[in-house]
Amino acid sequence: MAEGIVTTTDAEFRGILEGRPEAVVEVALAARRLILDVLPQTVEVVWPTQRSAGYGTGPRKMTDHFAWILPYDRHVAMAFPYGVELDDPAGLLQGTGAKIRNVRLATLDDVARPELRRLLETAIGHRVPPPPAEITVES
Repeated sequence: MAEGIVTTTDAEFRGILEGRPEAVVEVALAARRLILDVLPQTVEVVWPTQRSAGYGTGPRKMTDHFAWILPYDRHVAMAFPYGVELDDPAGLLQGTGAKIRNVRLATLDDVARPELRRLLETAIGHRVPPPPAEITVES
């Protein structure tokens, strides 16, 4: 594995879900599976204090990541660091910040939307360096 690359375990990811309702846990796990399906060599970084996880081609939050998962009490936000610059014909992205936009995921059907997959595919190629071939994510 390349030096400086951060991957996490399933237990570390589940740690940020502790205390959340089961429906939110299921949505967060499905969102994680979707990201790993779209880019299997994704680098996952869990921030326990922030109760969030980032996904990218390296460990740096704004320069290497294309998405973040943030579980809340009633939904999961999938945030995109440069969401304002992404093509979003389905209008999934919400927010008013200068750069970041998010998609609210309240159900497993929200995660299964093909438009969300396309948005992730677009985000992976936008402002994110290509993924190193040797990275694997533990589960």
